[in-house]
Amino acid sequence: MSHRDAGRRAVFMDRDGTVADEVGYVNHASRLRLLPGSAAAIRRIREAGLLSVVVTNQSGVARDYFEETVVNEANQRFRDLLAAEGASVDAIYYCPHHPREGVPPYRRDCDCRKPRPGMLLLAAKDLNIDLSQSYMVGDGVVDVGAGRAAGATTVLVLTGYGRGHLEHRRHRWTVEPDHIAEDLGAAVDWILARERGKR
Repeated sequence: MSHRDAGRRAVFMDRDGTVADEVGYVNHASRLRLLPGSAAAIRRIREAGLLSVVVTNQSGVARDYFEETVVNEANQRFRDLLAAEGASVDAIYYCPHHPREGVPPYRRDCDCRKPRPGMLLLAAKDLNIDLSQSYMVGDGVVDVGAGRAAGATTVLVLTGYGRGHLEHRRHRWTVEPDHIAEDLGAAVDWILARERGKR
């Protein structure tokens, strides 16, 4: 890819546990709540000229815990909650599949379920994103794995499942994040400092 054709930079974010509260399965839109500071962090991403893209596994659909319409309703509530604080995301991608649970078409060994990078690759194609100049932020090792597989720089946040992954599961990690941050706001601090260092 020549410099002239270079894609845009993005911050990919997991939804539950990273931007929104981790409540288990969000089987009703009313259960979705933003974590404190998330909207402000996303505003800063956009102000810095980076895209903000959410990529979320939603295997509750495959497991028949809720319908796919519930994911769409929760994502709309997510957008509304951000908008109420003057923030927005450029796109939301979700994977409703599971390789072993449920029935087709939701039971399938797909490329979009993190730690596979399919959602990031699709976003890169849709939005002209240069993954090598982008970031993946999440509270799980699957998020780190997806980011690494896509060629992005990765940040593990200690909200949601993050602290437990760090303190109790680190010996089982198959991939290490490029950075560990307390929360999304701290992750954005690190990302923007890194971006300033590139100039």
